[in-house]
Amino acid sequence: MAPDDDELARRLADRAGEMLVALRAELGFADAELLKSRGDSASHELLAAALRDARPADAVLSEEAADDRARLAAERVWIIDPLDGTKEYAQAGREDWAVHVALWVRGELAAGAVALPARGRTFCTAAPPSPPRWSADAPILVSRSRAPEFLHRVASRVAAPIAGMGSAGAKTAEVVAGTARAYLHAGGQYEWDSAAPVAVARAAGLHASRLDGAPLEYNRADPYLPDLLICHPTDTAELLDAVAKAVADT
Repeated sequence: MAPDDDELARRLADRAGEMLVALRAELGFADAELLKSRGDSASHELLAAALRDARPADAVLSEEAADDRARLAAERVWIIDPLDGTKEYAQAGREDWAVHVALWVRGELAAGAVALPARGRTFCTAAPPSPPRWSADAPILVSRSRAPEFLHRVASRVAAPIAGMGSAGAKTAEVVAGTARAYLHAGGQYEWDSAAPVAVARAAGLHASRLDGAPLEYNRADPYLPDLLICHPTDTAELLDAVAKAVADT
């Protein structure tokens, strides 16, 4: 890893976030589809151009671009979601959208940044916080639009409230900050949805895995990576057990 890959990830996520905030103010919310489309494309173009300038030899996997399969033979691949939580981005008053920038190097996530532009905050592997233990009433976060019923049974088994939220990056930030107990996802994601959040979570000392405890693998031929658990390491065994039992009851 280059010495400043962490800082580059943070800087690019911040730049894209600032542009998205300005675009949101410029276009307003009257035409949500236009705002979503412009946001996705403009953020991708900014990040792709910046990576070409800063790391011309590196490959890029982006939600908003055709998949260049040459990445499969590359040693360094940037995995980016130019606008995670596009639906929330196009809704006035919502802050749960993000910019994800991650770097994969020879089999491992090596750097990452999650910018939450509407909150004016960025979480980065360059300076990860130490996550506090969650409070007794801290919720388990799930997708606000497509959370399977068994996730509610998981929360019930560990006596935790459940709450829906938009972006994967926004949900991960709540766990890092200690304001959420865990982030559980099932029902479909891709590598760009979780790469930067997982890099940041791990840098902060959190556990991140598939819902069955299997490792999360990136830069695969098929970028589909449908489920995810992020939590405090002391909570991992109980949550994985609750997931297994909830799935068995399905």
